[in-house]
Amino acid sequence: MTVHFALFRFVFAMAYSTTSAHRARDFSSTTGPVVKFFEWFGNLSMFCGRLVRAAFTPPYEVREFVHQFDELGSKSLPLVALAGAATGIVLALSTRDSLIRFGAKSFLPAVVVFSIIKESGPIITALVVSGRAAAGIGAELGAMKVTEQIDAMDASAVNPYKFLVATRVLACMLMLPLLTLVTDFFGIVMGWVANTAAEPISLRLFIHDGFKDVTFNDFLPPTLKTIVFGLLIGIISCFQGMYATGGTEGVERAATSSVVLASLFIILADVLLVHLILVFFS
Repeated sequence: MTVHFALFRFVFAMAYSTTSAHRARDFSSTTGPVVKFFEWFGNLSMFCGRLVRAAFTPPYEVREFVHQFDELGSKSLPLVALAGAATGIVLALSTRDSLIRFGAKSFLPAVVVFSIIKESGPIITALVVSGRAAAGIGAELGAMKVTEQIDAMDASAVNPYKFLVATRVLACMLMLPLLTLVTDFFGIVMGWVANTAAEPISLRLFIHDGFKDVTFNDFLPPTLKTIVFGLLIGIISCFQGMYATGGTEGVERAATSSVVLASLFIILADVLLVHLILVFFS
């Protein structure tokens, strides 16, 4: 009897431990992504704190900032010009057909101009720069991280947050509005070219009809909101690069995640900023 009772206790204990292990694994698999989500935002918050402290503490890395400003601007300029031109052509061709159906063809210049300067130009510029600059920054800093170059800078009394991060974030913030103006220019000009191909109209008349109702509230806030987009691109790409691990695969993950996350945050921020602009500037 005692032997049977001991055997029963052993079997029960084994079954209970197995069930508990399954429950622990299920709980871990359920809460794991949530924990990683909050851990990522916690690390990002600490990263931003270090960035702000480094950015406002002299001395300032002016030479590196000028280098990054030129690097982001000159290499992104052809891409945003091409994207702006394509946007203007598509808007002019697609909008023209719709306006003709409703007998409002004369509003085509205004529709093209307002569409580009208020929304298409800023968001297209941010996404194009995100695809090019965020991947480059994430891969560059990721490679420096996995090869311990950043640790070597820290050991040499060079603040990597000041030299590597602050310069790139500030360059992104200041370059995005300028690149947005380039996108707007090429978009409007190529919108006129596309419209002229279907029905000749002088550039002067197109510009006059397009801008006659435009005010600073229509132009300035959408252009300046790209500063926020540049801030997001710089912070996320630098963060992903500085926290890269795992050799060459880690560098690849840093570059890919920089583009994906930066584009996602830009779209989410655009929803909020458009609402705020409509509330305060309409």
